[in-house]
Amino acid sequence: MLAYIKGKLEMKMTGYIVIDVGGLGYKIFMSDTGIDKVGNIGDTIKVHTYYKVREDDISIFGFNTLEELRMFELLILVSGVGAKTAITMLSVCEPTEFALAIISEDIKALTQIPGIGAKSAQRIILELKDKIKKEQQIQELTKASDGTKTKLEQKIETEENISEAIAALQVLGYNKKEIEKAFEKIEKEALTAEELIRKGLTMLAR
Repeated sequence: MLAYIKGKLEMKMTGYIVIDVGGLGYKIFMSDTGIDKVGNIGDTIKVHTYYKVREDDISIFGFNTLEELRMFELLILVSGVGAKTAITMLSVCEPTEFALAIISEDIKALTQIPGIGAKSAQRIILELKDKIKKEQQIQELTKASDGTKTKLEQKIETEENISEAIAALQVLGYNKKEIEKAFEKIEKEALTAEELIRKGLTMLAR
C-alpha cells in the first residue's frame, strides 16, 4: 500500500490532482477543500494516500493530513458510505468536527453534510461506535505529542461547559431557547462554566 506520494504538482482539477513522480503522473482523488490547500502548480507536495483496489477499479485517494486520512478510513467502514461519499464529507466537515459529532451523537451536525439524512447520520454514529471504541477513536484523531490540548479536546470541553451553564441558568428560571440565543452572542471558547453563567446572566438581563 502507498502510505504517501511526494512529487511535483502537475494538475489541479475538479475532484482530483496529478502529481509527477519520476516521470509518472499519479491521479489522486481529493476533497475540494483538500485540493484548495494542497499547494500551487509546480510545487513539490506530499499527500497521504489510501489505495483502493477492486476488481473493476483501482483508485488513489489523497489527504493533506493524517487526521483527514483517518476520518476517511472511519467513514468507509460504515455500510452505505463509499469512498466518493466520504470524500464529499471531507469537503465540508473537519476531522475534529466529525469526531465531536460522533462522540456527542449530534445527528443535526451530520445532516448538514450533503447527501446525509437523519437515517444515514444515525447509522454512521451507530456503526462507528460499535466498531471502534470511543477512547481509541479520540486517541487516534486527537493525539498530541507535547501534552497540550488538541482542538477536539478543547471543543469537547467547551461543549461540556456550555451544557453545564445552560442547565444552571435553567434552574434560575430562564428558558433554554432564550439562553441559547444569548450564548450565540458570546465568544464561548476557553470560558469556564462559571464564566459562561456570568456572561449569560449579563446578556439575559438586557
